Amino acid sequence: MMACFSRDDEAMLQALLRQLFQSVKEKITGAPSLECAEEILLHLEETDENFHNYEFVKYLRQYVCNTLGSMIEEEMEKCISDQNQSEDSGYDTVVQHVTKRTQESKEYKEMMHSLKNIMIVVVESMINKFEDDEMRIQERQKKLQNEKSNSYCTDNCSDSDSSFNQSYKFCQGKLQLILDQLDPGQPKEVRYEALQTLCSAPPSDVLNCENWATLCEKLTVSLADPDLVFSDRILKFYAQTFTLSPLHMTKEIYTSLAKHLELYFLSRENRIPTLSTGVDITNPNVIHLLKKVRLLNEYQKEVPSFWIRHPEKYMEEIVESTLSLLSVKYDQSHLVSQKILDPIYFLALVDAKAVWFKKWMHAYYSRTALLRLLEKKYKSLITAAVQQCVQYFELCETMKADEILRHSKLCGNKQKNFYYSGQELQYIYFIHSLCLLGRLLIYTQGRKLFPMKLKNRKDSISLTDVLVLFTQLIYYSPGCPKTTSAAHSENYSPASMVTEVLWILCDQKECAIECLYNNTVIEALLQPIHNLMKGTEAASHCSETALIHVAHILAKIASVEEGLILLLYGENVNSSEEENPTGAHVIAQFSKKLLDEDSPIFSGSEMLPVVKGAFISVCRQIYSTCEGLQVLIPYSLHESIAKAWKKTSLLSERIPTPVEGSDSVSSVSQQSQNIMVWEDNLLDDLLNFAATPKGLLLLQRTGAINECVTLMFNRYAKKLQICRHRKFGYGVVVTQVASTAAGAIALQSSGFINALITDLWANLECGRDDVRVAHPRSTPVDPIDRSCQKSFLALVNLLSYPAVYELVGNQELPNKAEYSLREVPTCVTDIIDRLIILNSEAKIRSLFNYEQSHTFGLRLLSVICCDLDTLLLLEAQYQVSEMLLNAQEENMLETSENYRDFIIDGLSVERNHVLVRINLIGGPLERILPPRILEKGNVPYPWPMFSSYPLPNCYLSEVTRNADIKQDNDLSKLLLCFKITDKQTEWIENYRRQFCKMMKTKPDIISGAALVELLEKFVFHLSETSSECYFPSVEYTATDANVKNESLSSVQKLGIKMTVRYGKFLNLLKDGAENHLSLVLKHCERFLKQQQIPIKSSLLCLQESYTSHDWFVSSLFMIMLGDKEKTFQFLQQFSRLLTSAFLWLPRLHISKYLPIDIIESGIHPVYFCSTHYIEMLLKAEVPLVFSAFHMSGFAPSQICLQWITQCFWNYLDWTEVCHYIATCIFLGPDYQVYICIAIFKHLQQDILQHTQTQDLQVFLKEEALHGFRVSDYLEYMEILEQNYRPVLLRDMRNIRVQST
Repeated sequence: MMACFSRDDEAMLQALLRQLFQSVKEKITGAPSLECAEEILLHLEETDENFHNYEFVKYLRQYVCNTLGSMIEEEMEKCISDQNQSEDSGYDTVVQHVTKRTQESKEYKEMMHSLKNIMIVVVESMINKFEDDEMRIQERQKKLQNEKSNSYCTDNCSDSDSSFNQSYKFCQGKLQLILDQLDPGQPKEVRYEALQTLCSAPPSDVLNCENWATLCEKLTVSLADPDLVFSDRILKFYAQTFTLSPLHMTKEIYTSLAKHLELYFLSRENRIPTLSTGVDITNPNVIHLLKKVRLLNEYQKEVPSFWIRHPEKYMEEIVESTLSLLSVKYDQSHLVSQKILDPIYFLALVDAKAVWFKKWMHAYYSRTALLRLLEKKYKSLITAAVQQCVQYFELCETMKADEILRHSKLCGNKQKNFYYSGQELQYIYFIHSLCLLGRLLIYTQGRKLFPMKLKNRKDSISLTDVLVLFTQLIYYSPGCPKTTSAAHSENYSPASMVTEVLWILCDQKECAIECLYNNTVIEALLQPIHNLMKGTEAASHCSETALIHVAHILAKIASVEEGLILLLYGENVNSSEEENPTGAHVIAQFSKKLLDEDSPIFSGSEMLPVVKGAFISVCRQIYSTCEGLQVLIPYSLHESIAKAWKKTSLLSERIPTPVEGSDSVSSVSQQSQNIMVWEDNLLDDLLNFAATPKGLLLLQRTGAINECVTLMFNRYAKKLQICRHRKFGYGVVVTQVASTAAGAIALQSSGFINALITDLWANLECGRDDVRVAHPRSTPVDPIDRSCQKSFLALVNLLSYPAVYELVGNQELPNKAEYSLREVPTCVTDIIDRLIILNSEAKIRSLFNYEQSHTFGLRLLSVICCDLDTLLLLEAQYQVSEMLLNAQEENMLETSENYRDFIIDGLSVERNHVLVRINLIGGPLERILPPRILEKGNVPYPWPMFSSYPLPNCYLSEVTRNADIKQDNDLSKLLLCFKITDKQTEWIENYRRQFCKMMKTKPDIISGAALVELLEKFVFHLSETSSECYFPSVEYTATDANVKNESLSSVQKLGIKMTVRYGKFLNLLKDGAENHLSLVLKHCERFLKQQQIPIKSSLLCLQESYTSHDWFVSSLFMIMLGDKEKTFQFLQQFSRLLTSAFLWLPRLHISKYLPIDIIESGIHPVYFCSTHYIEMLLKAEVPLVFSAFHMSGFAPSQICLQWITQCFWNYLDWTEVCHYIATCIFLGPDYQVYICIAIFKHLQQDILQHTQTQDLQVFLKEEALHGFRVSDYLEYMEILEQNYRPVLLRDMRNIRVQST
C-alpha cells in the first residue's frame, strides 16, 4: 500500500484533514487542554451529527471496505450458516462474532500498520508546512502592529487562528520571549504584543512551561501598571485561566491576584477612597479595583465545587491568601471618617451577603482549614465583623431613624446608584459582617472563637452577647419605607437580615441550644413587648415590622421541642411565674391584649392585623401541644380568638357582591379581601386547638368547630400545608376531631367524609372518569391494594365509637333491590351497605371488583369491631354476625351425599377470622384468632370454619380456663396485718404500700375472692372518709322489684350476653348470671339518673341514657363472682370517689356535677383529662412513640379512650384487667394515665416497626397487648407518680369546675 502512495494522494489527504479540522475548529479551540482536544476527536462520532459526511471519514470507510470487504462477507456467510444449525441466532450475535474474527485476522493488522504509516507521513508534512506559513504570518503581523500601534485597545482576547494549531508550536523558548517582552522596561507596543500572544496560547501549554512561576510574578507586577487598558488585558487572561485551567494553575493565578490586591492596599501611593469621600464607581481607578475584587469573588464562589478533588494544600493556599488580604488594616490614629477603606469594604460591595464565606463553610473539607486559620492567625477578621455590628447598633441608638434612612439608599432608593457614601459603605460592610457571623455561629468550631476582646471595650463579648446584639438590631435599626420594593426590603433591611440569620441558627439543633435557647436571648427578644405592655417611652422606638420579625423568630423557636420548653418554663423550671414570667406567658398576655384591643398599641395601623396574626401564630405553636396548652389555658385565648373571628365574620358579610360585568378586583376593595384573609387565619388558629384532647374541648366550647373543620377540609382538598412549622399534615387533627361526637358531625357537614368515601370508591371500584386508561389496572396482590391503603387508614382514624354512633346510630341500611353501577356511596352507612353487609345478589352484582371490595369491607369491619361498643351497635342494628354466618353457609360445596365442606378462598378466610374475633372475648392468652393467610403444604388452612354457633373449641385457649383460687389464703394472711388506726391517712398509705409490695412480689394472688375482699374493705373505708370523697352521697332506696320491669337497650342486652359468655369461659360466673347482671345494670341506670340533668342537644349521644354498654360494671360483676348485691353496694360506695369519674364512664354521663358547657360538648373527662395527659406524658417519657403517632397521622388519645372505655377487654388477659382496675382504685385515678404510658413503652419497638409499614392504627386496634403485665411496670409507674401526680390530680379534681 505504501508503495502505491503518491504525492497526489498525500496532498489529497492533507486537504481532507484540513477540512475536518476546520469543521470541528470551534469544538477543539474551546478545549481547556491538549488532552481534552484529543478526547473530543476520539468521541466525535458520538457528538457530531455530520460525522459521516466528512470527506476524510468517507475516505477511511472506503479504505477499510477495499481492504477487508471480501473477508467480512465470507465470515458473515459462514457465521449465518453455522447459526442455522444451532439454537442461538440473532443479528447482534453475528455482528459480534464477525467483528471479533476480523480484528484477530492478519489482514486487519496489516491494514492498521499501513494506515498508520501513511498518516504519519501526511501529518509530518503538514507540520513542516505549517511552521513555514506561521513565520510568514508573524512577519506580516509585526508589520501591521508597527503601523497601528494604538489599535491594541480591542477587547478581543484570542487570535483568529486556531489555538489548537498553536499548541503545537508554543514552546519553552516562546514563553521566555514573552517574559522578556512583559518587562516594564520594554516599550508599550512590545508588552501589548507579548500579552496578546499569551492570551492566544492554550492555558495548558502555558502551565506546562518551566517558567510558569516566573510568569505569575511578572503578571502580578504588571497588574499594578498605571496603564489601565494593559492591566485590564491581564485581568482578562486571569478570567480565561480561571475558566479553562485546572485548580493547580488557577490557584497560582488566584493567589497572585490576592497578593497584588494586598500589596495595593498596603501601598501608601495608591489613591484608595476613604470613608469621608465615599466610593464613586464611575471613577476609572475604582472601576478597575472593583473588577479585580469581583474577579476574585467570582472565583471564591466557584472553587468549592471542585477543590476537594485536589490536594488539600491547594485549598489551604487559596484560603490563606484570601484571609491575608481581608485582614489588611491601616494603623490610623485620626478620625474614623478619614479612614482609608480596607479590602473587606470592596468585597462587601460585590458580595454583600458573603456568599463566598457561606460556600467555603459548607463542606467539612474546607471549613476545617478555614476555621483553623481564623483561630490561629486571622481572628482579627471576625473581631472586625463583630465590631462593625456593634458600631452599627450604636449608630442606630444615637442617630434618628430618618437620618439613617437618608444615608441608606440601599434600603430606600430604587434608582441605580453610582456613588456610595461613607454611611452606606458602613451599612454594606455591616450586612456582610452579619451574614458572615451568622454562618460562623452554625458550627461548633466557629462558636469556639468566642468570647473575644473588642477595641474600646472593657469586657469581652460572648456568644450570648452577639445573639442579644442581633435581637436588638431588629428593634433599633430603621425599617425600609413603605415605598420600597418588597425585594429590596426583604433582602437588605437589617431586621430581615437578622431574622434570616436567626432562622438558620434555629434549624441547627446543637447551635440553637448553645446560642438561642437561654433566658438572656429570649428576654432580649421580649424586652420591647414588655415595654409596649407597660407603655414606657422606649416602646415608641419599636415598629410593627420589627414585632412581626420577632414573632417569626419566636414561632420558629416554639416549633422545636427544646425551644418550646424554654418558652414554657424558662431555664429554671422551679422559678416563680409571678416574679419572673416565662416567654410563653409574656407572649400570651401580649397576644390577648392585641386580640381584645385592650391597648392603644398601633391602633389604626394597617399593619396591626399582621402583627396580631404573627403573635397568635407563636401562641398556636405553643397551645397545639399538650404541655403548652396547660400553660396558656388561664389566658382563655380560644375565647379571644373566637370573639375576634365573630367580629371579623360580621364585617366580611357586609362585603358587597361583585356586579356582573364589572371587574371583581375593583368592586371588592383590598380592605375587604384582607378581612376575608384575616377571618380564615383566625379560624385556622382556632382549628389548631384541636391538636390536643383538651384543646378540642375548648374549640367546641367556642361554637366554631363546624367552621373550623370546613376550613380544614377546604385546605385539605386544595392540598395546602397545615402550617409552615408543622412537619406532618392533618391526620392527627382529623383523628382528634373524629374521637368526639360533635367533631364527627362537623366532619360530615363539611363534606370531608363524603370526599373521603368518594375518593375511596374511585380507587376501589370505578376509577376516575376523566382519566384515560392507556393500560389495564394491575390485579391487586395485597388484600387491600396500595391505592386504597390511605383511604382505609383514614376510615380507621375516622370510625371511633363516638363517630360511628353519630353517623350510623338508629339508621337502617338501604338494602335496595337494585343498585346502579354509577351509584357512588356518600356516607358511612352506604359503605357498610355496599362493602360489608353484602346480603343480596344486587349488592354483589353492583361491584366491579367484588372480591377486592368485599375484602376491604371485611378488613374495615375487623378493625372497627375491635371497639366493643361499635361491635354491639352494628350487631344490634344490622346483625353482622348472622350475615357473616349466612355467607359462610352459602360458601359450602357438597363433596358427598351427606357431607358438605367449606370452599376455602380469600373471602371465606376473612369471614372466618372476623367471626372468631367478634364472638370470642379474651386477652392474648385467652383466645386464638385464626390467621388470614394460607399455609404451605397439603392442608393450606387447618383452622375449622363454621356457619353456626358455638365456635369450635380450638379457638378457646386452655391456659386460663380454670381460675386458680388456691393462693387466696396467702392474701388472707396478709390482710390480717392491716391494722386500721385512728389516723385514716396513715392507714390508707399503709394499705397502698402493702398493695404495691404484693403486686411486685406475688401479683397472681391478687385475684378471686381475695381481690373482692381487698376492694370492698378499701372502698368502704375511703367512702367513710370525708376527705377522700369527691362526690356527695346519694340516697337510693329502689329494690329489685322496682327496677325489674325496666327495659335495657338492645346494645346492653348483647353486652350482657357477651359478659356472661366471657365469665363462664373463665369459670367466674354461673347459670343465672345474665339476670343478675341485668338487674345490676338497671339499678345503676336508675341510680345515676338521679344525678343527671336533662339537656337539649342535636347530638344523639346526649338525647338518651348512656348509649354503649357499661364495661366497668360488667368487669366488677365478674370480679365479684356474679354477686349482684355486693356489686351494686360496692358501686354505690365507689361512686363517691374521684376514681369513679375515670374508671366508670357512665358515672358522669350528662351528670349534674359537670359544668353545663362540658355536658353539652358530649366529651367525657376521660378524653379531655386522662388522654390529654397521656399524650403529654408520652411526648416527655417515650418521645419516639409520640413521634411515630404523628408520622402515622394517628392520635394516642383515640386508642387510649377505646382501651379505657372497655376496661382493656380483648387487649389484656382477665388477671391484668383486674390488676388495672385494682391499681387505679388503690393507687389513684392518675394511674390510669401511667398504665397507658407503660403500655406504650412496652410496645415501643412494635409501634416503630408498624409506623414504617404504615399500619400503626390497625396494629394498635387489632392486636392484643402481648406480654404486658401491670406488675412488671409498677416501679416505672411509681416514678411517673413522683414526677406528675400533683399536676394530674389537680386537673382531675377540677373537672367539676373546669377553669378553661
